[in-house]
Amino acid sequence: MKLHMQILIALGLGIKRNWHIFSGIILGILAGLFLHGHQYPALLALLTFIGQVFIRLIQMVVIPLVVSAIIIGITSVGDNRQLGKFGTKMIFYYGIITVAAVTIGSILALVFKPGLGAAGYITANSASEVQASVASAMAEQQGNILNIFLGFIPNNPMHSFAMGDMVPIIVFVLIFAVALAKVGDVNRPIVSFFESVFAATMKITDWIMFLAAPGVFALTASAVSSFGIDIFASISKYLLVLLIGFMLQLCVVYPLFLKFFSKVNIGMLYSAVAEAMMVAFGTASSSATLPLTIACCEKRGISHKISSFVLPLGATLNMDGTALLQTVAVIFLAQAYGVALTPFLVIEIALLAIVASSTCAGIPGAGLITIALILNGMGLSPEQLIAGFAFLFTIERVTDMMRTLVNVTSDAVVVAAIADNENEINYDLLNNPQAYEEIA
Repeated sequence: MKLHMQILIALGLGIKRNWHIFSGIILGILAGLFLHGHQYPALLALLTFIGQVFIRLIQMVVIPLVVSAIIIGITSVGDNRQLGKFGTKMIFYYGIITVAAVTIGSILALVFKPGLGAAGYITANSASEVQASVASAMAEQQGNILNIFLGFIPNNPMHSFAMGDMVPIIVFVLIFAVALAKVGDVNRPIVSFFESVFAATMKITDWIMFLAAPGVFALTASAVSSFGIDIFASISKYLLVLLIGFMLQLCVVYPLFLKFFSKVNIGMLYSAVAEAMMVAFGTASSSATLPLTIACCEKRGISHKISSFVLPLGATLNMDGTALLQTVAVIFLAQAYGVALTPFLVIEIALLAIVASSTCAGIPGAGLITIALILNGMGLSPEQLIAGFAFLFTIERVTDMMRTLVNVTSDAVVVAAIADNENEINYDLLNNPQAYEEIA
């Protein structure tokens, strides 16, 4: 099938699966345009309330989702020898790709300045409050560089959980998860508990995403009623920056990565996992795409030994598309609120985006959910940037689909490289599309 036809199918699949979100956006635009020329303060207050409820519900699931996802991902390895042998290489490869993603995102956002178009729609009081919070946090951090790293290690994990300090929480959970992986089958009761937590949290997230249509409708209507149709001209540069960044990952970073670290041909690999890439775009969920990603890889030359280890962890921990999106989104918000983007702050945003993306569940909407972690590191909370988030949520579903496509492709690239390094890849099959089995 020709590439342009695959793209059209992916677009059609994405619209079909997410029609309610797109309907919410369209209806929100129409409602916002109507309200823009009329005075209905009670209705506007109701829309703002619904939008804030939606964002608070998203915040509510961050900690249980992140904690359970990390523990399940690390303990699922099972074989401690594999954890050491493949795990180190996998983390190294994922690290290279994710650092490239946040670097690209930072450079593009600083060059194109997508947030400046939204700056005129942020009230002076909101901007001043955000600027003061960030300045205070940065002054405290820059004066105590070593204390920043010391602060990553919680002296009381329960206090960190209670305060919502995400980085110390993640450090503790990572150490705890590795310890669970090392103690063997005795970990089953606690791992089963967190599997239940993850399943329940995913169900809650499903419920929240069921409310995504009214939530996005309210945020879109509220934003358009306040700012007019010009909001989309303001957000278009943000979308363009993301599109360029994602294309650079797909067309430059991944080919160069495979060239340096393996003998895998990028064109053949993309052809082998084309179905998974399309479904990733359509579902905006790397977790939902995981069975198809594994099937594409295994039926087209990559051994089960490698794919069954790398891909499930990748769907949980490797999110370079998400890291790129979060980096651009936070810099967009900073620019919109007039925050001075010092080199120190940009580096901190990039590093926190790497951490936040690796804790992001492979579900729709998760990319913006864990942005709270980055904002927390900057001394902010999502409630302080409600107007800025309204911009991001108007096109969240489109950006979600794009970043998931990149995430899933990244998993395939890394698993192919590791399979090549371990001589666990059948090149006769991978390089012969005519011999591919159909993926059911």
